[in-house]
Amino acid sequence: MALKEPNPVQMMVIEAARHIRDGEIANVGMRLPLLAFALAKMTHAPHALGFFDAGIVRSLPVQKAFVTMCDAENVRGSVWCTDMMDLMNLMQRGKVDVGVLGGAEVDGFGNLNTSYIGPADAPRVKLPGSGGACDIAMLSRRTVIMMAHDKRRLVSRVQYITSLGYGHDGRERERLHIGGGPEVLVTDRATFTFHNDEHRAALHSIHPGFTLSEVTDRTGWEIIPHGAVPLQTKLPSDTEWSALGRLDPDGFWTGGG
Repeated sequence: MALKEPNPVQMMVIEAARHIRDGEIANVGMRLPLLAFALAKMTHAPHALGFFDAGIVRSLPVQKAFVTMCDAENVRGSVWCTDMMDLMNLMQRGKVDVGVLGGAEVDGFGNLNTSYIGPADAPRVKLPGSGGACDIAMLSRRTVIMMAHDKRRLVSRVQYITSLGYGHDGRERERLHIGGGPEVLVTDRATFTFHNDEHRAALHSIHPGFTLSEVTDRTGWEIIPHGAVPLQTKLPSDTEWSALGRLDPDGFWTGGG
């Protein structure tokens, strides 16, 4: 049965999935990015190929809910089960079209922090670290970032760059002669793009149920509109709802069960 009304997390997952294109190779991070990729496979991108850092490659959509990339449901029916080094080798050769990442902090240039909060010599909070996120951010042709929309997360300057976006001035990739970089930041309230010359996050659309003032109040940098007026994010289709209900029937990921 299709779900009726999106909660913010459901809307974020659906909107992020829309930025994975059919036929692409996607390197997928943990947690909500896993769900976004699975949703894309079940809807508009049936020919997308999924790379998972644990060494799993999938060409078919999963058939049931799963929690981690190493779950049996993700392994079953995979094209290839290998080790991390094989997939990193393919990434270094430029084979990954899009990386889908989350984190604890992101700034207006798309830099991600998953390392620590506070000073480096005495952090207040130690976070999980990079895993494969830094490699995904550096070696993918573009990245899609997913983040809960809160001023503690959408900050003016991340306390530590675990995964490079465009650096602290928007030009770091150019100086390092590195391509790629963030294409969109999808939160549970809005979608930002990085298409302008300065590579700053520009507000593209606001999700249903939220206002510009609510988005602005929860953003740690000055809001730059993508156009004259921010768009409203497209509501989920019946197909998207049905697929999300199948992938997350009990609301483990999205709280929508």
